[in-house]
Amino acid sequence: MKIVIMAGGKGTRIAEVNSQVPKPMIPIDGKPILEHQINVLKRQGYREFILIIGHLGHIIQDYFKDGSGWDVHIQYITEESPLGTAGALYFLKEEIRENFLLVNGDIIFDVDIARFLDSHRRLNTIATILTHPNSHPYDSGIIIADENRRVTDWLHKEDQRHWYKNRVNAGLHMLSPDIFRYFPDLQKRDLDRDILKPLISSRELGIYDSPEYVKDMGTPDRYCSVAEDIRCRRVEARNLRKRQRAIFLDRDGTLNKYVGFLTDINDLELMDDAAEAVRRINASGYLAIVITNQPVIARGEVSMEELTQIHNKMETLLGQEGAYIDALYFCPHHPDKGFAGERPQFKTECSCRKPKPGMLLQAAQDYNIDLSKSWMIGDSDSDIKAGAAAGCGTVMLDAQFSLLQAVEQILDAGSLASPSYDYGR
Repeated sequence: MKIVIMAGGKGTRIAEVNSQVPKPMIPIDGKPILEHQINVLKRQGYREFILIIGHLGHIIQDYFKDGSGWDVHIQYITEESPLGTAGALYFLKEEIRENFLLVNGDIIFDVDIARFLDSHRRLNTIATILTHPNSHPYDSGIIIADENRRVTDWLHKEDQRHWYKNRVNAGLHMLSPDIFRYFPDLQKRDLDRDILKPLISSRELGIYDSPEYVKDMGTPDRYCSVAEDIRCRRVEARNLRKRQRAIFLDRDGTLNKYVGFLTDINDLELMDDAAEAVRRINASGYLAIVITNQPVIARGEVSMEELTQIHNKMETLLGQEGAYIDALYFCPHHPDKGFAGERPQFKTECSCRKPKPGMLLQAAQDYNIDLSKSWMIGDSDSDIKAGAAAGCGTVMLDAQFSLLQAVEQILDAGSLASPSYDYGR
């Protein structure tokens, strides 16, 4: 599979870091951003690269030449005049006949590309974009997808939004050669607005959602943050080929204030320390995954759409404070019958309703999680029993022991290989 990297960016916002080289050549931890990208992909067996260059592109060519110094093969496409973020793909119409990966040249990432490609093939879309949560969704474009992982809307920064799932375009795109139908001639084109977004109406734009590490170099602050992550080896640690650790979080009474069965979105309020606790998890290398029983679905008290909006509000409120969850699992089932308006299809004994560990086991399968090095935090016996049944360490919250305190104690105990004891009561 060929890798195409858009390496022509001028980098006006990050010029104060280094204005003498094109943005993808800004060094970070002693190597250009572009070299980090090539090395990550080469380690996974990808050796055919096409670099689209423009502003100060000769610096890139002089550095990498034909790629043989990195045991890869590099071709170049030079923009004689700016063609936007996609116009130069026109030159690849006769070059590429199979799926290919298109990469923004200003991001540091370590992603299991084989998983990404497999997801794209199963979706069978013209384009699949990698989405992930980030700490600043309020100034990022938001990608909205349905349960079949087809994009249904794309909210740009200037678009009006209310409650939303914190998922943004990460800058990695798996594309079918059918994409070249949208390049009938050579002209300046914007990848997002002119090529990808129009695919939504035909359901030809899919998502691959991943908690793996992808961050851009758009500002000096982000540059410094990524440099630190590279030095601390946080980047490579998040590749899903490697075993992950997670802190599983109950929802009601743990992340948001307990109000009984939450059926009205207006009743959802975050616990006072929830955002800070989740921020600590985000910075630690653990995945933050919500595990929640929602029998209100089976009882007919909330629709799936209403529950989605409740969860979107939770994610929006967290995102406003720089925190995010990597995934959310909920059980809609309830075994007892006799409620007015109940939904019979959800009135069943299941393997996912806590205290059973089904949701944790599914998360472990989805994200290659080592449950013996992971934790379950909750405020009920069913949370603790589910965590224990999955093989996790467990933490029980109460009025004297908060979520933030629990997270701090877990992180302080991070050197323990097998968390086999409980904190809290």
